[in-house]
Amino acid sequence: MEKKVIELIGAEIRQHENVIMRDVNFTLSEGEFVYLVGKTGSGKSSLLKTLYAALPLEKGEGHCCGYDLTALKRKEIPYLRRKLGIVFQDFELLSDRSVSDNLEFVLRATGWSDTKAMESRISSVLELVGLERTEHKMPHALSGGEQQRVAIARALLNTPQLILADEPTGNLDPKTSLEIFNLLIAISQSGTAILMASHDVATMQNLQCRTVVCDHHELREVQTPAAIFS
Repeated sequence: MEKKVIELIGAEIRQHENVIMRDVNFTLSEGEFVYLVGKTGSGKSSLLKTLYAALPLEKGEGHCCGYDLTALKRKEIPYLRRKLGIVFQDFELLSDRSVSDNLEFVLRATGWSDTKAMESRISSVLELVGLERTEHKMPHALSGGEQQRVAIARALLNTPQLILADEPTGNLDPKTSLEIFNLLIAISQSGTAILMASHDVATMQNLQCRTVVCDHHELREVQTPAAIFS
């Protein structure tokens, strides 16, 4: 039986006092890739923020990476976030540090201290995303697609159960976007669950992934691209 990484039952997604989505029922299993689409402002980012506990879940049931989101204490949030990786549209790399130093910063912040172990892990994740021999490059020397690959490598450092990707191709050209999509799908096939938010419906049509849509304060699963926003 597949392990559920995300399970929401009757969940209400809120942004402070505003209700963004009601009665959300959604599950995501180990190694599954799900495409989350919706118009700007429809609630995609709010849903992701609820899952990584940047927004509280106060109504309904919710579990993410083994944590009960309705009972999560503030001191437990860092432990939840160690079990997941987050990839944003803006790569959020430290501009004054090399690729290797960007990744080492995250490892040290999450409790790593063995230098050789860190070097080995950094090499491994860069190889996974196709960026061998870029350790000493600065972010400005990389293309947009390469910077996003570094961001994905960063998300993989602690072997997460789940990656939440929020518009990760929003600043990339169509060809590079497709490369990033394919990379994330390959990562999911190795066992990491991925929930990817995007408004890029055209690419989704080519990939034929399981798709859920945020629309009219609801989250619903769609079977075909033509069903989106119908």
